[in-house]
Amino acid sequence: MIARSVIVIALMALAPYAVAQQSAVATTEQPRSFGYMLGDVMTQRVLLRVGNRPFEPSALPPLERTGAWLTRRAAAIETDGAGNRWLVLEYQVINAPQTLAAIALPALTLTSRASGGAALSIAAWPVSVAPLTPRIAFAQGALQPLQPDRQPSLLPTAPLQRRLTVSLVTLAFVVFAWLGWWLWRNHRDACQMPFARAWHALKRFNAAQVDHDSDAWRQVHRALNDAAGQALHPGTLDALFVRAPYLEPMRARIERFYAHSGERFYALAPAHEPYRLLDLCRDLRCLERRNRR
Repeated sequence: MIARSVIVIALMALAPYAVAQQSAVATTEQPRSFGYMLGDVMTQRVLLRVGNRPFEPSALPPLERTGAWLTRRAAAIETDGAGNRWLVLEYQVINAPQTLAAIALPALTLTSRASGGAALSIAAWPVSVAPLTPRIAFAQGALQPLQPDRQPSLLPTAPLQRRLTVSLVTLAFVVFAWLGWWLWRNHRDACQMPFARAWHALKRFNAAQVDHDSDAWRQVHRALNDAAGQALHPGTLDALFVRAPYLEPMRARIERFYAHSGERFYALAPAHEPYRLLDLCRDLRCLERRNRR
């Protein structure tokens, strides 16, 4: 009985020491307790030491929201000039109360990396957070309960309008200049290029009778002579293709034209086989224009 009493007394004497071995209160440097608003950051420093021994946490506190008011945004270990290691925790206010309110940095318990080592306890730290605006406006001057929407400032449009006008005038000038050049070039070609002159002359004839009109045939002959630089007949057509090689793709049609022309003007009994003179002249004009470009 006496032995049992001695054991109980010994256990009671060792209990506080065992608790101390299991959890030690950390030495901390706390942020100020007042003057915080939405978005403010507060820093808490925890000395990593238990008694006279350094403390190595098994893991750093997670970066997460710790409640309705705070989020833990950084956790790192730093060493000061004296060689002491500190756990530096940063908390940010993420909500604004409607009136001045007391909140607290959360309590933490850091476990030791060493097997059987004591834990390090960090107590909660109360701080106050102020609202962004008073709950009731002052009703003085522009400090009214409901503010109108702020109108955006108008951009100056006069320079834009001037640039637009100048651009449109320049565009119109370029378009009319191009149109004038195109008309002038067509007029010049009609006056200077042999097949263009013949084409414009043939368009003045009756479309139904142009293939049978001798003057229309003479217009095409004159254009071929001008293109060759000499009077042509079936025996001298090579001179035409030497001077105007772009006509080479139509050699066969030009030779047939001269064959039909010979029958029309020189045969004792002229043949009246139809010939598409207007189509020939148009195709010759197209080759001429393509070569001129």
